[in-house]
Amino acid sequence: MIAREAKDQVAKGSQIRKMFEEGKRLAAIYGAENVYDFSLGNPDQEPPAAVLEALKTEASSSVKGLHAYMANAGYAEARESVARYESTRSGAPVEARGVVMTVGAAGSLSIILRSLLNPGEEVILIKPFFTEYTQYVRLAGGVSVQVDCLEDFQPDFDALAAAITAQTKAIIINSPNNPSGAIYSADTLIRLQELLAAQDHTIYVISDEPYREIVYGDAVVPPVLRYLPNAIVAYSWSKSYALPGERIGYACCQSACADYEDLIQALVFYNRTLGFVNAPAIWQRVVTQNLDLPVDVSVYKRRRDRLLGILRDCGIECQTPAGAFYLFPKVPAGLSAAEFAARCAEQHILLVPATGFGMPDHVRLSYAVADSVIEGSEKAFHAVMEGLQ
Repeated sequence: MIAREAKDQVAKGSQIRKMFEEGKRLAAIYGAENVYDFSLGNPDQEPPAAVLEALKTEASSSVKGLHAYMANAGYAEARESVARYESTRSGAPVEARGVVMTVGAAGSLSIILRSLLNPGEEVILIKPFFTEYTQYVRLAGGVSVQVDCLEDFQPDFDALAAAITAQTKAIIINSPNNPSGAIYSADTLIRLQELLAAQDHTIYVISDEPYREIVYGDAVVPPVLRYLPNAIVAYSWSKSYALPGERIGYACCQSACADYEDLIQALVFYNRTLGFVNAPAIWQRVVTQNLDLPVDVSVYKRRRDRLLGILRDCGIECQTPAGAFYLFPKVPAGLSAAEFAARCAEQHILLVPATGFGMPDHVRLSYAVADSVIEGSEKAFHAVMEGLQ
């Protein structure tokens, strides 16, 4: 028999994956064109042409040893490239040895939390937060502390200050946010640093940044390392370059970060011993040759605006996200998120109840979907809302 804990966790499962599997079931019955699946944040754009060209070049290279092991932190040239990029972007002193190439941002978060946490230490999660954060913290031996946000999904600093204890080791921030699309401004980061500087012990900020290039209009994502010296960045090219299946990213911190020498050694240690060993060799070379490519968000913006219009026309309350590719509407009064999701599923609309995101009165929709899915959902959403009258 498998471990009891494993059995318990599998039974709880992931709402996102459950809805994704339900979408496949409905598609087999009714046809994919009659199912409107907004459950999974899976970029449907193709990687930039320069990335694909670099991949062809690397894959056809006759240089020996390109697919061999390298240092557990990654290729020296890849780390140097990232360090230069982060230093230029933030103005903070990021060294190559302060960069660890990882198996996506999830790999970064895992090694960061393992490096920081003693058993029972606390990690603050500001609502709404990505569902898997609680698991990453649990598996690192920590305790998640959920803190409410304001109505506009910005941090509630009164609630945040009240949540800090002697056991608080870190705060995870995610901007642009999954699921709300909210962006934390420079003023917000400055205020966060003032709060942390007033504490009697070091509290790290773990900044999960896979959506930082996916922003709309005049929105700006300020570089966290410029404002928070004890920040550790977890980055992935999964969303910006549409490479989620390739699992390539990095963790980095600046030389001013508390306990810097021990921290970077711990990150490398856990990159090896948690089973990652190293980030994919070919993708380290490909992405670090293309660190500053422009990201075309016009398709996502068009879809955001269209789906937002559909929801609002139906009477569903939803704020306009400044980044990422999700809508995070409130459920209609009198319904739980699960009940509203069930009503939507009756009309073949798949969305994710936000209980796992810390906000059970909301649902999440990903608009990284074909335009036909959005257009097809219009009548279905109207049918859902008319059925509630």
